[in-house]
Amino acid sequence: MRACFFGDSFTHGVGDEGFGWRGRIVTRMLKETPSLTAYDLGIRRDTSTDILNRWESEAQARLPRGYQHRLAFCFGTNDCADDGTGAGRVSQDETIRTAHAILSRSARLAPTILIGPPPILDDSAADQRIAELEPAMQAVAQCYGIPFLPVFGLLRRAPAWIKGASAGDGTHPDRAGYAFLADCIWQWPAFRIWANASRSQNS
Repeated sequence: MRACFFGDSFTHGVGDEGFGWRGRIVTRMLKETPSLTAYDLGIRRDTSTDILNRWESEAQARLPRGYQHRLAFCFGTNDCADDGTGAGRVSQDETIRTAHAILSRSARLAPTILIGPPPILDDSAADQRIAELEPAMQAVAQCYGIPFLPVFGLLRRAPAWIKGASAGDGTHPDRAGYAFLADCIWQWPAFRIWANASRSQNS
């Protein structure tokens, strides 16, 4: 099995030496699927537009024929971050158009999951934009039969996430915060189906 994890700094694991929730999930997956090769394709400050521009070529280079393929995405937080004028870096309408462009294609390439955008915490205006964006992203995922995990509200209330972010840069948690998110993802029934090596690959 080959799995690609696309996203931004949260996918890469900033604040936890690049391990984060993705590293913890992959470690657990390897116990069940030792043949797994997983790729960290999270880039700090990437918006949905940035991911749209790179994801497919990066996936195609890592998903050869003859293997089961998996695609995971987590984006939207940087879209909502302040662009310096008090607005988001990417408008909600543009994020939704981009999500359609990404997911309509990924759904045809391989089993795909989408994890909602985590909060920023130290920017209440940006977090309000994320709160409004999350259900719209979920609706896009539903259009293509892609499982969606909303995490915004959960993480804003999670002591482990908040404490780690407060001790760091105000946004990225430490290992305890990422471990909390990894547990949430691991216990998500849709993720367990996605990670199952016996599931047939999309045509």
